[in-house]
Amino acid sequence: MKKIRVLVVDDSAIVRQVLAEILESDPMIEVIGTAADPIIAAKKINEEVPDVITLDIEMPNMDGLTFLHKIMLQHPIPVVMCSSLAESGSASALKALEYGAVDIITKPKVGTKKFFEESKIFICDVVKAATAIDPKKLRVRHYEVQPKLTADVIISKAKNHAMIQTTEKVVVVGASTGGTEALKVFLESFPLDAPGIVIVQHMPENFTTAFAKRLDGICRISVKEAVNGDTVIRGRALIAPGNHHTLLKRSGARYYVEIKEGPLVCRHRPSVDVLFRSAARYAGKNAVGIIMTGMGDDGARGMKEMKDAGAYTIAQDEKSCIVFGMPQEAIKLGCVDKVLSLEKIAMVTLAECNR
Repeated sequence: MKKIRVLVVDDSAIVRQVLAEILESDPMIEVIGTAADPIIAAKKINEEVPDVITLDIEMPNMDGLTFLHKIMLQHPIPVVMCSSLAESGSASALKALEYGAVDIITKPKVGTKKFFEESKIFICDVVKAATAIDPKKLRVRHYEVQPKLTADVIISKAKNHAMIQTTEKVVVVGASTGGTEALKVFLESFPLDAPGIVIVQHMPENFTTAFAKRLDGICRISVKEAVNGDTVIRGRALIAPGNHHTLLKRSGARYYVEIKEGPLVCRHRPSVDVLFRSAARYAGKNAVGIIMTGMGDDGARGMKEMKDAGAYTIAQDEKSCIVFGMPQEAIKLGCVDKVLSLEKIAMVTLAECNR
């Protein structure tokens, strides 16, 4: 099998070395070169075009955003941005996604064994997901380091379906690669009195704060990064914080979120499966579950549990997905009521919530 050829671009020699080691630990990936800045990278690309580029944001001679913009204009190649994601840099990371970057990864923390192992899984999966993307869509993960855990490690499967004590509907959403822009389209469509929404978007810690603020500034509903105990209310969407699992809970007629630490589930934290399982248990038939663009199968089993509990389920269609992995796996399980284009999901969700 032909290996995925990767070019690593970062001004830090240590980061270049660690990233190369992480990527080459996967038998499907080959690092064909490294570059300390975009000027050197451009020369290497002229010699051999990589399948994927990992690109730092802040670099000498030319910043990563400028280089990314040039790549997408001249010769689109899947680019994964590599950032420390400090608060001041999160806005730049968001801009990178707007320019066509496939995803964001956090710079590896050298010396932390657990972080290194978890990063290895996520980084290799992101790079492999990037190769599945049609370059024409750029504008708008199976390496076993540790067992692939299920939602059982965070929340046990309910023996009985939720006892319905409220008629208030709640919407839960899962997304990964390509999800940042898909969620923007989805949330912009909702009116002020939209049902409460809880979202898991696979992204690193610190990035979700800026992502939520960006959406809050352009949507009619309010959008915020979820905090433990936040009430799920009409007219507001809660974004799961990076590196923390987020569960939907209920006390009487009040829905709220619980933010938990724990191991990776389906190689992710937060995990869509964890959110969906909690929705099946605590919301049952009062929930609407939506699975969007993304690599892998996180969310598929959780969506089946939601469907079995009486929830209404929606999957984004292949044509409007950047990566048709997660929706496809849910469809294969036979647990999806509707397969819809991105533009129609909000409309159908509102109709179902108002029934």
